[in-house]
Amino acid sequence: MTTVLRSKEGMNDQQNYYFNPRPFPVALRYNNIRSYLLTATFILLAVMTPWVFHQFHLAGPTFLPMHIFVLIAGLLFGWRAGLVVGLLTPLVSHFTSGVPVLNVLPQIVIELSAYGFIAGILRQKHNLRTIWSLLGANVGGRIALLLALLVIYLIAGESYSPLGLEANPFAALWSVVKQGWPGILTQLISIPIIVWLVEKLAAERAKN
Repeated sequence: MTTVLRSKEGMNDQQNYYFNPRPFPVALRYNNIRSYLLTATFILLAVMTPWVFHQFHLAGPTFLPMHIFVLIAGLLFGWRAGLVVGLLTPLVSHFTSGVPVLNVLPQIVIELSAYGFIAGILRQKHNLRTIWSLLGANVGGRIALLLALLVIYLIAGESYSPLGLEANPFAALWSVVKQGWPGILTQLISIPIIVWLVEKLAAERAKN
């Protein structure tokens, strides 16, 4: 009987390892000041990161620095935080620094909101690992971008990428992906490591 119980405990431990091995995401519900402070911190980080990249002459459309903390917010604090950080970051950045410029601001707001929302949904609701949530957010965010480009093209008759005027929405999307592949690769490598380090630190603090 003891052997059976130990076997079941071992199976439960293995299931917990694969399906719920982490203290995160901690879903922010915006019913306390801590939620707002964390969100404001991530917005500030997401706004400041492109500025830091620019000091080293690293182009924003290539390395996608604004995306990093939007994705991390969704992965660590759930879909609400990811959505809010993704929605407000480009707006705050535009009104404080003029970047992103006005003709691409609407599509970037939609794109970043989708990244944060999807990363949070996949991790919080579907319990996926960081890398799979990140991949899903990258794909879903580009689909949201394409839809935004199509709507803008139908309304305004023009399609823009960060590089300028494009022939059509599909050309604009391709320009974004082609220009941004170093940033996508950087995200896929660095963000899982950052999330793992935060989780490890949180777990150690919880033990103490």
